[in-house]
Amino acid sequence: MSDGVLAAIIAACATVFTSFLQIRASFTKEVAARAFPSSKGRKGRAPVMFMVLMLGGAAVGGFALSQWLMENERAMQNALQAEMQARIVSLTKSESELAESRIAARAEIEAGVMKRLGLEGIVVAATVAPCKAPLVVNTPTLASRAETPAPTATATQPTSAPVPSSSCTENDASPIMLCATVPMAATVTDVELFVRPSESDTPWANARVSAGVATEQTRFSEKPLERPDTAQTKQVCELFSNWSSERSRVARMLVRYSP
Repeated sequence: MSDGVLAAIIAACATVFTSFLQIRASFTKEVAARAFPSSKGRKGRAPVMFMVLMLGGAAVGGFALSQWLMENERAMQNALQAEMQARIVSLTKSESELAESRIAARAEIEAGVMKRLGLEGIVVAATVAPCKAPLVVNTPTLASRAETPAPTATATQPTSAPVPSSSCTENDASPIMLCATVPMAATVTDVELFVRPSESDTPWANARVSAGVATEQTRFSEKPLERPDTAQTKQVCELFSNWSSERSRVARMLVRYSP
């Protein structure tokens, strides 16, 4: 029970109690007047009727007051509830707008970063060891076999051991693959290739080579290969071969792209 309704009930009870006391006093007077009938006794009924009417009016007024207070409190509660709902809707809208702005800002930042990375380029480098020359088995010719005397019973026949060749060819080299990871929707705009000896400190700007062209016993493939990596990324790859049997090489690839 709310405070307003409780106050109205208390006021109505006080009014009823007071009216009851007054009715009791009037009833006592009425009984005394009947014991001694007179013209004044008849006139004494008017106050009793007046008190009854006052009692009824007090009850009706208390009930009406309680109803009014209840309706007023209910209206205030409805207004507060409507205001709270409006605030919740406003907060929800503000939260969704803030989330959308964050997503948009994040997407814009990521796009800016990806664009900057694409302009600067992604660098991939690897050091390739010297090529190992294939083993060549020396076999005697027919002429040398004819001139060589037959071995005696005590002599042992020498066996021919494999001898490493002095150099490698491009077919002897084991290519390696250099791969750079870029966004799936990116467009590769440029692929720069560089080669220098591992012990050299030549600036990379002076070590640039062309794709598909042999340079100092090294070669990159003619065209880069693009292959999917994940759902959001792909790889841009180049094959590199080093068939120098004396020097190790450092291969470097720079991939530029546009988001």
